[in-house]
Formats: sequence, structure tokens, C-alpha cells
Amino acid sequence: MKRRDWFGMVGAAALWPVWHRPGRIRAPSFLIPMDDTQSDHLKAYGVTFRALQRGDRAEWLLNYRGGSFLVPAAADTSRDLTLSGVRAEPVDDGAILQIKAGIQQSNADAVPLEKAPKVAVYGPPNAAPWDDAVTMALEYAGIRFEKRWDGDVIGGSLPTYDWLHLHHEDFTGQYSKFYLNYAGAPWLAEMVERNQRMARELGFPHVPALKRAVAQTIANYVEAGGFLFAMCTATETIDLALASATTDIAASYADGNAMDPDASRKMSWDRTFAFQGARLEQSPAAAVFSEIDGHQVNAPGGRQSLGSFTLFNFSAKIDPVASMLVQNHRQVIPDFYGLTTSFSRHTLKPALTILAEEVGAPWVKYIHGQRGQGTFAFFGGHDPEDPQHQIGDLPTDLSLHPHSPGYRLILNNVLFPAAKKKELKT
Repeated sequence: MKRRDWFGMVGAAALWPVWHRPGRIRAPSFLIPMDDTQSDHLKAYGVTFRALQRGDRAEWLLNYRGGSFLVPAAADTSRDLTLSGVRAEPVDDGAILQIKAGIQQSNADAVPLEKAPKVAVYGPPNAAPWDDAVTMALEYAGIRFEKRWDGDVIGGSLPTYDWLHLHHEDFTGQYSKFYLNYAGAPWLAEMVERNQRMARELGFPHVPALKRAVAQTIANYVEAGGFLFAMCTATETIDLALASATTDIAASYADGNAMDPDASRKMSWDRTFAFQGARLEQSPAAAVFSEIDGHQVNAPGGRQSLGSFTLFNFSAKIDPVASMLVQNHRQVIPDFYGLTTSFSRHTLKPALTILAEEVGAPWVKYIHGQRGQGTFAFFGGHDPEDPQHQIGDLPTDLSLHPHSPGYRLILNNVLFPAAKKKELKT
């Protein structure tokens, strides 16, 4: 690579003679901008994550140039920036002081990042990576993670991880309610057989009983201090599984018994993460679980069209947690479907923080809350760069979407557990 090509990634050409010489790095830090000057927003998270893995400290500059990162100008990081195609600007102590002074005078803050979190992605071991937006984001960014499924969860592996992701798993044990509409499809038969085998191996009478136990184990993990990020169906169904501890909400094809016709009234919403008081869908043929989903993508006559959702602008100094979760170079983002696309406002628990909403709509897109000593974030929809998300769609190629604001929201959640916790001012 020619010197000018490398420098196009790491800073302004005028700074080259001062801050870089072959074989050594003079600048004390790299500023990785996350505004429109960045060449690959998604891989920038990977560079920062790997710097933390190597034992370096970093800082997350909330609300500064799109949520930029400040990392030590180590040789390994310099090489990583070059190979990843991520733009960075070498900065000296004087420049850092100027940046920090500006941060102090504005709605911004510098949050230390101390240690790379240990990441787990929940899903069957043979699941296609392109069927989970978070898996795709992690692989594209080069962030290490481990796959864990029901046997691992029931076996007690979760406390060894800082961050757990759930995607489109159906924790009601009804195979996403595709059983009747897609009968005979090989992928559905494989899903049913895989889940039923796991239930038998773990000593559960049926899949709904297994998934309810898994949901409760995940809830216990969060209560003990874990961080949970969920998208799509997992957001809605984990709460339905928790609330149905003593109520049958599964169709007969899943557990041998028909759903309790009075199930909506019998739900124990005090057990859930985010939702309450929702009416359940009684039809086993409708791939809809409840009125929690605002878009009702598979409800006959109930499907809502897509709009755009807007991120809230939080005070970085007063509410750093919410600020970290919404860092972006765009505030308004095109919406995208999933089996659970959004969250009806009237089903939200009052203690939740709404991170993003469609202005004027009866639903929100992105929420955050606390459970015990841990925290969770729920993001509606399946794939931010596949708005319709039809079965059989081609996998999303993230190299075509390196600036995706929707995927940035996913990766914010990966770095969040690395942040040094501090006392909030409210």
C-alpha cells in the first residue's frame, strides 16, 4: 500500500510528517470519527473492540461527531485500521484537550471503555448466519462471539458472558407460528425436529415447556447483572413466555393441548421485562403472537405500512446509558419489518426508556430498561437493510452497507457493556 493510500484512512495528509513515521507512531491517540467522514462505520466498532481485547483503554465520545472513539495509537491498532479500511485521525495531547474542552461545553461526554465484553449469541448451532442481523454485524465488524443454545442456557453457561443476544427465536415454543402455513417445508421440519429433540434430551415434556425454562434462565441472568439485547420475535415472545408461567398459550401442535381461551386475562405481567396487559392472538394459523407488535405484519387486514423512526437526543452527561445506545450519524432511520416490527405504546411498562419512535404513531421501535442489577434493550424488526424481510430473501451483504445507521444501533449495544459505570446525576 502506498503511503498516501494508508494516510487516507488514518488522517489528514498535512499531519503525516508530524504524526507518522515508518516503524513508529508519534501521536498518542487515534480519533475514529463516526460522522459522515467515516469510511466504514460498522468496522470502526470492531477496531475499537479489538483494541480493548489487547488491553488498551479507549473512550467513547458521546454526541461528538456521531459518537466517535478515541483509542491509543498503538502499532497494532494502526495496522488494524489499515486492514479494516476504517478512517482515523491522529491527535496529540493538545488536540485531545481541545476536544475535551468542547465536550465539556456541549451536550457530549467522554465515557471510558475498559474491557471488551464476552459476547454470546443465542441460537441453534447450525443456524444460517445471514438469518440473524446481529450475527452478520458481529462477523462483518470482526467482533468475537460464541454461539449458545438451549442446552448451554439450561446448563448454566450464561453467567460467563457479559452480553447476550436473542433474535427471532420464538420463546412460546410455537415455531414462530409457521407450523400450519408452512407445513411440508424442509426448513420448518428441521426446526421442529431440532427443537423437539432438544426438549427430550433436557427432560422437558414439550418445546413450550423448554422455551419457558430458557426464558426464565435468561431473566435470571439479567437480574444478576447481565446485559441482554433482543431483536424481532425474541423481544415479544420472551415476555410472553415469562408471563405465561402458569397459563397455556401454545397451540395444540406445540404441546398437545389447545391454548387457554382465557389466556390473556391469566397472564402474569409482573414477571416480564418490558410489556404488560397485551391481548394474545388466539388463532394457531395466524403468525401473530399478541398486540405487542404494532405493525401486525402477518395479521389479515391488520398490517401497517413502514415509515421512519427517530432516535431520541439524550443528555450525554445526565443519561449516558441511553446516549450510548442511540449514538449515530443519522437521527431519522427508515423502518424495517420483522415478525415483531415495533412495540405498541399501550403495552409498555412505565419505567421503560423509549430510545426511538415513529413520531405520531401508536408504536415505538427501540426501548431500554433495567431488571435487577442488569439491563436490556429491545429493538423491533429483523434486518435494518432488508425492509420487507420475506422468507427466501438473499442474505444482506454488509459490505454494501458500511454506513448503515440501523446496524450501528446493534453495534452500540455490543460496546455498551465495556463502558465504565458512573453515578448518574439524576
